[in-house]
Amino acid sequence: MMFALVRTEPNAVNKYLGISYLILSMKTPGIEIRPLKTMTDASEFNEVFFKDVRVPKSQLVGERGQGWSVSNATLKHERGMLGDPDASMSRMNSILELMRTEHIDGERLIDMAVFRQRAMRLQARVMAMKFHGMRLMSATTSGEDSPLPRLIVKLQTCELNYQLSALAVDVLGELGLLLPDSAEVRSHGTWPRRNMFDIGMIIGGGTAQIQKNIIAERGLGLPREPKLALGESKDKHGL
Repeated sequence: MMFALVRTEPNAVNKYLGISYLILSMKTPGIEIRPLKTMTDASEFNEVFFKDVRVPKSQLVGERGQGWSVSNATLKHERGMLGDPDASMSRMNSILELMRTEHIDGERLIDMAVFRQRAMRLQARVMAMKFHGMRLMSATTSGEDSPLPRLIVKLQTCELNYQLSALAVDVLGELGLLLPDSAEVRSHGTWPRRNMFDIGMIIGGGTAQIQKNIIAERGLGLPREPKLALGESKDKHGL
């Protein structure tokens, strides 16, 4: 299944109105899927093309022309999923176990100050995100759903996950770069793949830069960037 945002009311005054939210089967006639291979050597997502695709009205989600509000609700859950603090905690625990079992010249990596301090800084951030998640859960159950704390989750946790996987790769040294079919590979070769995948997650679901704009405008109430009139250049304003 997939969802699509389509403009059904081209004459709507507000650009956010007039968009409808459809859900449809990927087996619908006329849909062409072209997988995109990423640097992880896997196809995590695709190009999707529509040719004379017909979707029944029954597959409309919400009201016609109100798809923007439905999509924002979808994105809220997607960003929360991408920033799952429990997954980060599980990853942190795996790295600590890795540091206890890997050695350099007979010394455990967890006993080396440079790695231990780096792990402790990340562990503190993981715990902060976990407690932040608990605060959000408490707010939801009490009916207090403040937007700003939720906006922070995706930005912070995706960047944190990338730094966690980078630590795991560094802990493994040259072994952290081995492919899964190598004889000396550790953890089935998952850490270098995770590290490359995590870079994409900083972009996926809204880039870090977009997230910061959303936090500034919707969370902190800062003014939006001024929009230029049609045909007006930025140079005129010294920008």
